[in-house]
Amino acid sequence: MTSNNLDAIIISALEDIKAIDIAVLDVSAMTDVMDTLVVASGNSNRQVKALADNVVEECKKAGFQPLGVEGLDTAEWVLVDLGDVVVHVMLPETRKFYELEKLWSVRPDDLRSKNP
Repeated sequence: MTSNNLDAIIISALEDIKAIDIAVLDVSAMTDVMDTLVVASGNSNRQVKALADNVVEECKKAGFQPLGVEGLDTAEWVLVDLGDVVVHVMLPETRKFYELEKLWSVRPDDLRSKNP
């Protein structure tokens, strides 16, 4: 299966549990660590955990084994590492504070040109 299939499985798993503001970012030009970053929010710690659990479950069903899952204990921010795709499920306040979409939208060349 391809990374596009994995993206579709992840998005479907998030939509099944009513994730808020799903963002899919192609970061392949910025890092060799991953190709895609998926960020989504849940309304409560319970929903954040349920979203991450569903992503893991649906990916395993499709033959994608997660490399790791972090943050389930507090469920304010859960990271699911699927190799080429990394999923971040966060509470809205946590997401707003860390601004991952903004962070990953700035290219290193842009930073160098602003700070000679």
